[in-house]
Amino acid sequence: MRAWVLTRHGDSPDTFELRSLPTPKPGPGQVRVKVLRFGLNFADVMAMLGLYRDCPPLPAVLGYDVAGVIDELGPDVDDWKLGDRVFGLSRFGGYAEYAITEAGAITKLPDSLTLEVGVALATQGVTAQYMANYIQPLRQGEHVLIHAAAGGVGTLMVQVALHAGCIIYGTAGSPEKIKYLRKMGVHYPINYREEDFFQVISQDGDLQPLDAVFDPIGGKSVKLGMKLLKPGGRMVTFGGSSFIGKGNIVTKMANFLASGFYHPLVLTGGSRSVIGVNMLRLADHKPEVLGQLMAQTAELASRKVFRPEIFSVVPANQFKESLAMLQNRATIGKLVVSWES
Repeated sequence: MRAWVLTRHGDSPDTFELRSLPTPKPGPGQVRVKVLRFGLNFADVMAMLGLYRDCPPLPAVLGYDVAGVIDELGPDVDDWKLGDRVFGLSRFGGYAEYAITEAGAITKLPDSLTLEVGVALATQGVTAQYMANYIQPLRQGEHVLIHAAAGGVGTLMVQVALHAGCIIYGTAGSPEKIKYLRKMGVHYPINYREEDFFQVISQDGDLQPLDAVFDPIGGKSVKLGMKLLKPGGRMVTFGGSSFIGKGNIVTKMANFLASGFYHPLVLTGGSRSVIGVNMLRLADHKPEVLGQLMAQTAELASRKVFRPEIFSVVPANQFKESLAMLQNRATIGKLVVSWES
């Protein structure tokens, strides 16, 4: 089979090579998916740069959101049949023509949904569902801040927050993305390259206007977001894109410390919470929850609550150029790669 392999860490997608590898065999409780589409995620950029601690030892096949058809069943798998059209998560290995997944980490892709939508739901949709409806459900009238609101997770977070009846502040980094946020219905789009989100949100003198913040950035944005939370508010962190870029160890440590430290007594005194989200860890330790989230996400997409924005579907031979676009934050929504010609 063909697979895109990360051969070394570096600041360019040239660290990946297209190689021919043995086709994997599913073990007990696993299935093999013939991958027709796979997705690119910012975590892959972090892995490329050597900043993603969950990255497998190199050389490695990354990727964990796939859509396709079941090609082979492992022992003790009787809930699926060959040819079933599915989407789901692989524990890496998604950048290949065939990927192994746990039988509980996939769900049936409804006939009404495309393979591209399935890829977007597999990671971004499940993440949004977990954050917005599972750990801390959003409620009507709440004021929420969604960073990177034009991204894959951000788009779906906006949609589910609107469905819940929330008032939304959303950040993005270009006029095109701000236009996109307005089109989606974000009440207060903020171009973070031109405006300070803290100043914009607190300009009316209210330093605690927010009920929830969803932050994939890390660093200083977390500390500022915490200052904007009212009692009962929650900070949900699910990434660290601010750590991307060049800089020495002193600069990186300063960025790490900029997020602040939150003692339990301080959190209790303000009745605020900080919640970290890592879907791979959830998949490892609570696979039954992942299965529930997968099914719920598919159902929400069928009802048009989730409507993933597909930035582009590119052929596999344009993988490197596509990853560079993601690295340069030049995409809106989900970037999908196809093995089909």
